[in-house]
Amino acid sequence: MNEIVIASSNQHKVSEITTEINSIFHKIYYLSDFPNIGEIKEDGTSVLENSFIKSRVTFNYTNIPSIADDTALEVDFLNGDPGIYTARYAGENATYDDNINKLLNAMTNLPFSERTARFKTIITYVDGKNDFSVEGCLEGNILTEKKGTSGFGYDPVFFVQDKNISLAEMSLTEKNQISHRAIAINKFKDEIKQLLNA
Repeated sequence: MNEIVIASSNQHKVSEITTEINSIFHKIYYLSDFPNIGEIKEDGTSVLENSFIKSRVTFNYTNIPSIADDTALEVDFLNGDPGIYTARYAGENATYDDNINKLLNAMTNLPFSERTARFKTIITYVDGKNDFSVEGCLEGNILTEKKGTSGFGYDPVFFVQDKNISLAEMSLTEKNQISHRAIAINKFKDEIKQLLNA
């Protein structure tokens, strides 16, 4: 029986990932199913390391194959920041709005053409034998103000040129076709299907 644990306590991420992989796995567990696992300290120096920390700790605790994702927003004008600090850019307990406000303040009066950025998501899978990682990337620009109410995190200020709207102005279905996480999840699905059929 193929089972998996999604090693994330971010409910938005969990629902996006679950929607995409629930047809592949008979049983999907969540961190909330293992309350004693405690807080997983993400002290890696890269998105890849932090993703592997989450999937490894979860696998080692549950002995069930585990998947984790870590996402970074890289803004060119800020030399790649917030990067690995994307989720806590404005401090440890920062809200999504705190992070967005700090970002917009750091880019005040910057013309649109210089507001280039990308989202990178790395998904890691750990089962003790066939560990692997995949990456998804979405290019865009940072808006000067929030637009849209869907999504989470920096979605309201991340403008996607091809669609001519922000990520937060898209429906979940639209977002799941083009987003950095969707690209990574699709790569993950290809890999895991090969693994399960091997």
